Amino acid sequence: MALTQLTLPAPAKLNLFLRITGRRADGYHQLQTLFQLLEFGDSIHLQLLSDNTLQLSKTMPGVAAEDNLALKAARLLQQYAWPQLSEAPGARISVEKRLPMGGGLGGGSSDAASVLLGLNRLWGLGLGNEKLAALGLELGADVPVFIYGQNSIGEGIGERLRPLHTGPAWFVVLAPRVNISTASIFSQPQLTRDSHAIRIPADFGSASAPVPLHDWPQGSGLPAGELRNDCEAVVRSLYPEVDTAISQLGRFGNARLTGTGGCVFASFADCASARRALQAMPSGLDGFISEASERSTAKRALEQLA
Repeated sequence: MALTQLTLPAPAKLNLFLRITGRRADGYHQLQTLFQLLEFGDSIHLQLLSDNTLQLSKTMPGVAAEDNLALKAARLLQQYAWPQLSEAPGARISVEKRLPMGGGLGGGSSDAASVLLGLNRLWGLGLGNEKLAALGLELGADVPVFIYGQNSIGEGIGERLRPLHTGPAWFVVLAPRVNISTASIFSQPQLTRDSHAIRIPADFGSASAPVPLHDWPQGSGLPAGELRNDCEAVVRSLYPEVDTAISQLGRFGNARLTGTGGCVFASFADCASARRALQAMPSGLDGFISEASERSTAKRALEQLA
């Protein structure tokens, strides 16, 4: 029986490091990063509609429906598959948000990716990862990593991906109550834009020797002193809430910023250690704990339907 509705996770990601290696003529920044997927994230609910309408059943405060990446992803896929739209099916889309906006966790990009993956299945399009990733790149540089659904080294503007394996770990992620625009951080004149790219061996993150995460970045095999986030100093100077979060979590582990957003993280060897650290945070400093993923929860959910 053909599917008429589908629910998919939309997992968070962390940037374990983020080096800005240059700036292109079109304004996009060249970077080098390590994308680590988490078990925690949003949920996307999709329901097939017989006409070609696309409906967003929930809106997010401060985000117009037309600017919602989940809806934009559905429209992009629909227009690609049915250029005339006369015979196109539609969908009702509901996004259950758990990830903070402007937090650097890739929530909007992950939502868009899960919509592309889910509607590809619901609409019976049969598009492969490469085509879906190319469509996703039109929506944002982080979308392809969620389409492929693997922990990866990202280069270029983040779209050139080299999959790798990472070991087990738990993360504490703190979400200060700030919503930080990527564009605003990348426009700051004091931002470092000329970091050299780290040389990463071909066997880094092999299946037989996954990247250890529980004491990141020590033990990674890469120069730990260079595994920084070039945006962190700028964000900490502009947002004292983020500076406070890093200082508080830094009492328990190597705390650092993810992406260009406001969330900060530290890794732990087990769930109990992560939970103790989160419980020790002062009142008003919200967050969550999550196990590290080897592969995307969305991809795993789709495989279970096969």
